[in-house]
Amino acid sequence: MFSKAIRNKAENLLEICATRGLMLATAESCTGGLIAGALTAVPGSSRVVERGFVTYTNAAKHELLGVPLPLFDSVGAVSEAVARAMAEGALNAAPVGIALSVTGIAGPGGSERKPAGLVYIGCALAGMETTVRRFTFEGDRDSVREQSVEAALALALTRLADD
Repeated sequence: MFSKAIRNKAENLLEICATRGLMLATAESCTGGLIAGALTAVPGSSRVVERGFVTYTNAAKHELLGVPLPLFDSVGAVSEAVARAMAEGALNAAPVGIALSVTGIAGPGGSERKPAGLVYIGCALAGMETTVRRFTFEGDRDSVREQSVEAALALALTRLADD
């Protein structure tokens, strides 16, 4: 179901989190739970994966993760600020030490300012500054979503390696 690269990154992330005693949560919009799916496809993932939030609408992002409503009007749901608020919201809403977030436009659609393939991925670690990265992925909807999952796992691995 998931590529070998995604499976390897998921396995590595789970092992590092388990070794450090970190539980993990995801806050997903355009990936619709695929990051949590990639992690939970690994046997034994329950020792690390605490929960996942699929917050496809702005209302869900606000209600479940505490994303401030004014952000949607000022910068839009697909933005660095919302990805940061989603990751930090998941960190605060769950008993975890690391949270990943993703918001983007998988396509089709988009606009000149926010084209299909534009994705923001956040990684929040307890007691540390949240990191958000901007990506512009190529390909169809499935490809953008798959690339987003791989990039989110890679971001988490990078953050844990730097910690």
